[in-house]
This record gives sequence, C-alpha cells and structure tokens, in this order.
Amino acid sequence: MTIAQSRQPQEPGTGGPGSAAGPDEFVELLPQTRRALLHRLAVGQSEGRAPSMVGAVIRGGRTVWTSARGAVDGEAPHDAVQYRIGSLTKTFVAVLVLRLRDEGLLRLEDPLGRHLDGTPVPDATIAQLLAHSSGLTAEPRGPWWERTAGELRPSPADLFGERPQRLPAGRRHHYSNPGYALLGALVERLRGDTPWDEVLHREVLEPLGMRRTTPRPQPPFADGWAVHPWADVLLPEPAEDTGLMGPAGQLWSTTADLCRWSAFLLRGDDRVLSMESLAEMRVAAVPPEGAWDAAYGLGLQLVRREGRLLAGHLGSMPGYLAALWTDAEEDVAAVVLTNCTSGPVVAAVAADLIALVAEHEPRIPEDWRPRAEMPERALLELTGPWYWGANPHVLRLRAGRGLELAPISGAGRASRFRAAEDGTWTGLDGYYAGETLRVVRDADGAVSHLDLGTFVFTRGPYEPSEAVPGGVDPWGWRV
Repeated sequence: MTIAQSRQPQEPGTGGPGSAAGPDEFVELLPQTRRALLHRLAVGQSEGRAPSMVGAVIRGGRTVWTSARGAVDGEAPHDAVQYRIGSLTKTFVAVLVLRLRDEGLLRLEDPLGRHLDGTPVPDATIAQLLAHSSGLTAEPRGPWWERTAGELRPSPADLFGERPQRLPAGRRHHYSNPGYALLGALVERLRGDTPWDEVLHREVLEPLGMRRTTPRPQPPFADGWAVHPWADVLLPEPAEDTGLMGPAGQLWSTTADLCRWSAFLLRGDDRVLSMESLAEMRVAAVPPEGAWDAAYGLGLQLVRREGRLLAGHLGSMPGYLAALWTDAEEDVAAVVLTNCTSGPVVAAVAADLIALVAEHEPRIPEDWRPRAEMPERALLELTGPWYWGANPHVLRLRAGRGLELAPISGAGRASRFRAAEDGTWTGLDGYYAGETLRVVRDADGAVSHLDLGTFVFTRGPYEPSEAVPGGVDPWGWRV
C-alpha cells in the first residue's frame, strides 16, 4: 500500500467573518509534530485493517496537515477523494435548522407539529429533535435502512411503526435517526418545499466553498468495503440512496471540504451561521448528572477527553467510518475518514490528532489589545468587585456591552451576559444562563445594587441596605 506524503498548510477557504487569525497560527507544524501525526494515522489504519484512511488537522482556521494511508484504486487517496460521512450529515442539517431559528421562522421551543403536519411526535420540540431527546425510536421500520433503497420507505408514515415514540419527550437522550429525517422535512417545508439537500447546497455548501460535498458520490470516490474479521479479504458494501432518511446520513465529502466545515464550526461565518449560534450548538442540551464523558448538544456530539472538551460528530454507513472533532479552546480540529464498515476506531484517532497538536505545540494566545472605542462611563462604573452576601465576585466588561460575572476565588457560579435593548443583560452560560441581570438605581439615580434572577449583589459584603432580602443586622459586622 502507498503512503501519501504529508502536505503543506492549506487555506480552507471559508472566506467569511471570523476566518482571520494571527500570523503565528499559520506557522507550519514542527517536523516532530508532523511525524507524530503521521504515526498515529498509520497505527489507526494498520491496526484497524482499513483499505484506506485519510486524516487532516485544522488550526487557526487553516489546514496545517493532511496525510493518507492505504490506497483507493491503487493510489494513495488525496484530499479531494470522496468518502461517505454518515451521521456527520446531521451537523449540516442542524445548521440549517439554526438558520431558520435565527431568521425568526421558528423557535427551538416550538412543538414540531406547529410547523409540520402528520408527525408521530407533534408535541416534541425542535430542540428535542436536534438533541435526540424526543423519545423517538432509534431506527426506521423495515429492513436495515442503511443497506436498502429509500424507495422502500416512500412516505414519512413509512418511517415509523406502531410505537414511534419509545420514551417520554425531553426526559433523556435517545439517539434517533428518524428524528433527523423529520428535521430534514421541516427544512423543506419552511423553505417552500425545496429538497433539503438543495437548500444545503445553496445556503451552506456554496458560501463555504464546499464543492465536493454531495448527496450522491461523484468521482473520484472511495468504494466502501467490509473487511473479514479473521482473514485479510474484502467484501463490497452497497451504497444506497436512503431517500427520506437522507438527512440522517446521506452525504459524501472529502477531507478538503471537511477542513472547511471544521474551520466554520470553530469560527463561524456570518453568511451561514454566527459564532454565537455555533457556541449554542456546543452546549449539552440534556446535561448528564455530575461528571460526564459524553453528551449531545444541538446537532453536535460532545466528549471530554484528557481534560479537553471536543465537539463534532461521528459517522458510519456500510463501508465507511468518519470522525470530526473540534477543540474550541485550542482552536484545533481533526478529520479522519476511512472506507470500511468496522475496525478502525476513528473517533480515537481524530481525538488523538488534536491532542498531539495541543501537546506538541500549545496554542499561542492572540495579542491583547485595548478596546478601539471608549465604553460608556456608566458601564465602566459597573465593573469591579460585587458581593453576593459575603461572597466576593468581580464584574468585567467584555466586547461590546457584554459583561462577565465570576467569583473572585475562581470557584462557583460564573456566567457571561449579553446586553439587551431594554438596558438589562441576559445570561449566556453557566448557572445564570437565560436569567436577567438588572442594574437597580436609587431615587437619586445612583446604582444601588445588581439584581440577578432575584440574587442581590451589593458593592460591599452585606452592606446595610434595604436591597438585601431579609435585611442586614443594624449592628453590622462585629467581633
């Protein structure tokens, strides 16, 4: 089998806002880092007994490493060879749904039945479908849908049996492929009955320059194989058009295109979806209790691995495995594609590629620069120490009119806040996500205290003020 040489850094071509990076981030990876990456890919292909495997690393919005092992049609696969990406398709459908939300055509809290007639779960919300918490069955009825033609399920009613809902909606995570078929139908309905893949091409793939991501294979592409478990022989796998189940796993793509997709998932592109909406997708929608290693956001799988939070998705179809992970903190992503049904642990390979870059070459922080414009004096006056009872916090001014409130100790409830038009702020994350932060003023117009979802923050610890619920002992602090 042929070894493909590691390639030079490439521009993913997102071309939109958020794609710029500092010059240090574009420096070519060190030779020892590149060799470590090649070694991990080679071990994954060899131990996984994959006919071919391609990998790529994206850092600072650019492709900084690609390589391949094995062969497709007798040659080392290059970054324009298509592989089927399976459930990575779901990340594309989720972005389409978030676009509809951002345009005001739906709310994530809306029941599906408000927008789509004849669904088996009309009361399940769109957010629950995105996060696989609608309780829908994991697979459509009928024969193995990934290896049979979509014509066997010609209408939405053909996707579900007598018990389409196996669990109460919203109670727990239960992966559902038919759920994403319904989300694809939702996109089609709200885009004037335009097929979901046409909407995807027009609104996402074309702006991002992803010309080799298609619903059906286009040469050159890698044939899909099953590898015999006890002998080094191959069996071809069928590559069916899955019809209505397409939004769950139909797409074909390349490492070059998925590098563009990874850069977009990390940095956003206002022509497609904002950084804020992408960050929302990376939050666990049905948070596990206590410590957790795996969860699901809005169309993105989440895993904790060696202290890192990775967001992305895995994909599998007969003859193909795919993995795409992003690490927002390190601004690094990795893609791994292979053309066999089982064997290679592509999720681990992709995660290890990120870890190798982060360990060998930690991210260089961007230059600190002062603000370009002086903020309002009233905002500056809000910054500094605040006390919830006797617990000291600090309020910092962030980009625009954003705020961040955190305990000075570093442990406890911390949240970022987005300014609203009515002069309040809305929590973006942490305990106070969705809660309202208000500045309360006295009769003279001076700031009295902060009200955060009924929690009162004063300028001193338990200041003698009527603002503190229950009042403050008139004798004050004592020994």
